[in-house]
Amino acid sequence: MVACTPSVPSRYIQPGDMEDILCDFHLSQAMADQNGKTDAERDYLKTLYFASVLEKHGVTKADFDSSLVYYYVRADRFSDMYKHVAERLTDQAMELGANEGEVNHFANLNAGGDTTDVWTGNLSKILLPYAPYNVFSFVQKADTSFRKGDSFMLILGTDFIYQNGMRNAEACLAIRYDNDSVISRATGLSSTGVNQLRIPANGNHLVKEIRGFVYLTPEKEPTTTLKLMFIRGIQLIKFRKQENPIMAPVDSANTINELKPLN
Repeated sequence: MVACTPSVPSRYIQPGDMEDILCDFHLSQAMADQNGKTDAERDYLKTLYFASVLEKHGVTKADFDSSLVYYYVRADRFSDMYKHVAERLTDQAMELGANEGEVNHFANLNAGGDTTDVWTGNLSKILLPYAPYNVFSFVQKADTSFRKGDSFMLILGTDFIYQNGMRNAEACLAIRYDNDSVISRATGLSSTGVNQLRIPANGNHLVKEIRGFVYLTPEKEPTTTLKLMFIRGIQLIKFRKQENPIMAPVDSANTINELKPLN
């Protein structure tokens, strides 16, 4: 029997080893971003940490670069490889209990509370700067837990691994209600960090569906230069409007005649 997937020539790093290196490479770049205080220091640390990764795996930069080009120009194989890398990084983060920024605040939500993570898709995604691998889109239908007055926030952790060139992506979140009205929000993405898109509460209509996408601007010409966008820690947070907020007592010395909910 002939294997369905062509074998990788022996002069290139084999898929399993390449996944190990890419996983360590990604972690090393994230460490550099975290430990560096200036752009120059971060760039220096990225180079230093990457050299350590290559030494750990016993490969040269020339080996890595040539193998990376081999996989990169084979989009299907490279995309599948990075799916595995993304899964491994997510598993490692969960094992370590690691969270970043606002993601940490919503890390342990469950379906029973007023604030709930309702995301049902994959927690991570990799995008390449050419079609059809430069778009990540999703649709979620409303379920019975959705109520009038709910608000929503999409949280995306983003990492760009670009050898050179402009980093340019856009994220959009849109909610369609039972009267077919739509509220949407969009934001540009160009750097490593945690990004948020929030849709305010609509007390008059029920949510029908939630849609969204991340679009990475494609290259005008084919290139073998490493350029990819890693999306991680995806969450879609539903905030339940409190029906009967506790009211704060009014200070007699306060001239503002308005009752305000306690925080």
